[in-house]
Amino acid sequence: MTVTGAVSVAIGATAGSVARYLSGMRLSRISRSPFPWATWSVNAIGCLLLGLFFRVLTNTHRAGDGWLFLGIGFCGGYTTFSTLSVEMVHLVRTHKRLAIVYVASSICVGCVLTWIGVFLL
Repeated sequence: MTVTGAVSVAIGATAGSVARYLSGMRLSRISRSPFPWATWSVNAIGCLLLGLFFRVLTNTHRAGDGWLFLGIGFCGGYTTFSTLSVEMVHLVRTHKRLAIVYVASSICVGCVLTWIGVFLL
């Protein structure tokens, strides 16, 4: 990776992290459920976006810095496996069945939405 590529990833990750924070804050205000809807929704949206970006930027041979910025940077900063993991541990302590639903649905929905994103266009 070149210096330009690294800068593209860094700027994309910064934008994705800020978008994740703002989206998560907004979604957290809506739900009073113990289910972590904010992280679940952000990760699902991020998977769909990643599939779309992958389809558009890698299948048309225009990947370059666009893929580094949007795919690796933005989507990498926007989605979060570490938060999913911490929330899952908390749910195991408080709502065991909900923890299973959370992890299983996160993985399944994420994979399906990524696939839809890749084949949508």
